[in-house]
Amino acid sequence: MDTPSAPTRRLLLTGAAASIVASSLSVTNPATAQGRRATPAPETVSLPDGIRPEGITSGPGTRFYVGSLADGRIVAGDLLTGTWSTLLAGSAGRQIRGLFWDSRTNLVWAAGNVGSVGHVWAVNGTTGAVVQDTIVPGAVFLNDLVVTTDTVWVTDSRIVPDRLTAIALTPGGAPTGAAPTFVPLGGDWPAGDGTAVNANGIRALADGSLILNNSRVGGLWQVDPATGDASEIPVSGGPGITAGDGLELDGSTLYNVRGSGQNEVSVLELVPVGSTWVARWRGARSDETLDVPSTATLAGGWLWAVNARFGVASPGTASYWITRLPAR
Repeated sequence: MDTPSAPTRRLLLTGAAASIVASSLSVTNPATAQGRRATPAPETVSLPDGIRPEGITSGPGTRFYVGSLADGRIVAGDLLTGTWSTLLAGSAGRQIRGLFWDSRTNLVWAAGNVGSVGHVWAVNGTTGAVVQDTIVPGAVFLNDLVVTTDTVWVTDSRIVPDRLTAIALTPGGAPTGAAPTFVPLGGDWPAGDGTAVNANGIRALADGSLILNNSRVGGLWQVDPATGDASEIPVSGGPGITAGDGLELDGSTLYNVRGSGQNEVSVLELVPVGSTWVARWRGARSDETLDVPSTATLAGGWLWAVNARFGVASPGTASYWITRLPAR
């Protein structure tokens, strides 16, 4: 276990709606809205040196999980105490990107690869036991994932033609052991070229459709999971969504990591309009401790962004951490 000193931090609110966002923090914080006060928490949580983190998820409570691009390990800990230990040991050639904890089963679903082979793992969130290891034929760059009632949906950021990977679950969320199936992305979806990162973050909307971002061309996209047809979600206000990595959804509030800046998290409000959605810019979170964040999770009334530090010198020995940000 390691708890080195945390970086100093200074919170910034950026974007045209910064003053609106700042005032909304005391009004619409999810913890306050539920009659609870956000628990005091550290400003940053340190991770193992050299871990090269990418994905983060949390639950129950303030327990967190972070995956490694260096060796595919998963570390688990508590965001309030700032401590961690290894849940799943690393393995040569393995990389883990997206993570998603399912409260029904206490399974941490992880997307990544071993060498050139794509995998999706279901890992017991307490013991670290691998409950299911699904090999995804033809996968190129499995990236993010979300768990719905009966399916694990996974983006593949460099596959041509673009597709979503679907892994079937029982009604209670347990793995079925069935082979993965695929849904091609179509409609207005901007087709990838197999080189640049295309489909990236993914979450499930209240109407059963999926929301994706696109790292290459920007924008937010509503996807019909039955057909794969995609339509762009209009964004009003702000600088627009120009890129994007991980997505996090809390009711109607969407957090898009690096959606409009290298070291910030964009905040948007989703509004249903008939069978479609529109998004309204609500500002962005930034902080002096953010260093190319990749994904974020909500826990304890706060938003926690993991810093991937892409491009840092000597990534195999560099320090890494999670940054605490205000929610809403």
